Amino acid sequence: MFDVFAQPRKFTPPRKFVARALAALSILWLAACEPVGVSLPAVGQERSIDTSRPVPVALLVPRSDEGAASIARDLETAARLAVDDLGDVAIDLRVYDTAGDAGTAASVAQRAADEGAGIILGPLFGEAANAAAVQVADDGLNVLSFSNNSSIAGGNLFVLGPTFENAADRLVAYAARQGRTRSVIVHPDTVEGQFGRNAIESAAAAQGMRVVGTVPFPFSEEGAVDAASRAVEAVRSNDADSIFLTSTSSGALPLLAQLLPEQGLDPSDTQYIGLARWDVPQQTLDLPGVQGGWFARPDEAMMESFRDRFETAHGRRPHPLAGLAYDGIAAIGALVEQGNGATLTRGDLTQSSGFQGTGGAFRLLPDGTNQRALAVATVRDGQVEILDPAPRSFRGAGF
Repeated sequence: MFDVFAQPRKFTPPRKFVARALAALSILWLAACEPVGVSLPAVGQERSIDTSRPVPVALLVPRSDEGAASIARDLETAARLAVDDLGDVAIDLRVYDTAGDAGTAASVAQRAADEGAGIILGPLFGEAANAAAVQVADDGLNVLSFSNNSSIAGGNLFVLGPTFENAADRLVAYAARQGRTRSVIVHPDTVEGQFGRNAIESAAAAQGMRVVGTVPFPFSEEGAVDAASRAVEAVRSNDADSIFLTSTSSGALPLLAQLLPEQGLDPSDTQYIGLARWDVPQQTLDLPGVQGGWFARPDEAMMESFRDRFETAHGRRPHPLAGLAYDGIAAIGALVEQGNGATLTRGDLTQSSGFQGTGGAFRLLPDGTNQRALAVATVRDGQVEILDPAPRSFRGAGF
């Protein structure tokens, strides 16, 4: 999921993927997942909100960051679309430019607090989100960032992005129900690869699955080639019945998904499981190693509905991260509609029933991370099939 993150591009994929799709994927994860040094401040007295008047919500996006301006535009557009969809719930959306810089993010977050914001939505980059949250903690202001880096979560900082833990928990639980009990993890030896490995190991421990081997590799084509042979040996020598791949389509996945079957690791005998989405870009679905494999994804019908509505209103397809801004406003709107004076406190934000977003049900957890309803999908003859649909609520079997 993260192996393009902050790394030089060293892979030459065995197939010709669409350059535009790969660039979009790189921006998607580079934007959301920077590992940062976390400083969790003491949170001040949380603000009370007057729900009889438009609730001021600060949206922090990198408008003037040349590399992320298009994402910022779509995040703002999606937030405004969500505000329009709230009906009688009145939100006063105030947009602040972080310029993609942590110091600027902290400065504008403080300005938003001083100008009466009831909550902050954003920023996009992990370091900026951390800086903003630290800055306004003593103002009693909660921050719903667009990051998916769970290591920055906590205190007054929540992450809205889909996390490694989400996908790992869903996939490991499903694998355990299918009788898969012994797995090998293959991951790039990067910060993000280690995060993915840790998420799988944690989920496996909770579900009674044994991780019988791990195969880290340098983030390079040569490293992935060597990892393929070592992974095959690890599966065979440890009698593993499944193999987890953390890599993305824009990283090592195309190479691994070709080499592993070529070296005798038959997907019909050993269950391939992907921590990243295997249906983005579309060309990934043709790789031999993903046929019959499992991966997790949101409710695609709901995602497509959001994309269609966005395109109808604005004449373009939204960036993949845009739905996070819609989700944030939807959650804020749902709480404002309840109309109590303490709306938007940590207790409200972490209500167990959660919220409905662009990809289905989601909820914010007390540790600042999130839980999202995911479907388990497989690939058959280059087409996606759903094995276990995403639960519609947090009483569903998928949680």
